[in-house]
Amino acid sequence: MNVIEGNVRATGKKFAIVVARFNSFVVESLLEGALDTLERHGEVNPDDITVVRVPGAYEMPLAAKKVAQKGNFDAIIALGAVIRGGTPHFDFVAGECNKGLAQVSMDEGIPVAFGVITTDSIEQAIERSGTKAGNKGSEAALSALEMVNVVAAIDGSL
Repeated sequence: MNVIEGNVRATGKKFAIVVARFNSFVVESLLEGALDTLERHGEVNPDDITVVRVPGAYEMPLAAKKVAQKGNFDAIIALGAVIRGGTPHFDFVAGECNKGLAQVSMDEGIPVAFGVITTDSIEQAIERSGTKAGNKGSEAALSALEMVNVVAAIDGSL
């Protein structure tokens, strides 16, 4: 039986982090978690990390697509926060962000780690950005690290 798995060490690999500025009080903590994970667990050199800032989660798919098309990166990490309000706006933004980022990954053949938290309240967002529920930015970075190695293993063995 042949089993393909990735590990998290990704020295020499290049990562782009697409970061939404909206809800920055939460998103900046996600970014800190992702950077820490890439550098400490993935042994990624800070010079191999590029941060791309966009206005909000809705704009993330286009930026991720442009980054992927450059061909300079092994993976993209998308970080943002969409917090439910009193209108259906949340559903449109969260849904289009999710769908668009998944489409970028499929169309461009590059891992796009989804670190966009979607919550019902500010409190839930804070919990997921580094307190009780961990740091979803760090988790997205771990996913990107592993997927870079899984894709490389698949490309090299099949």
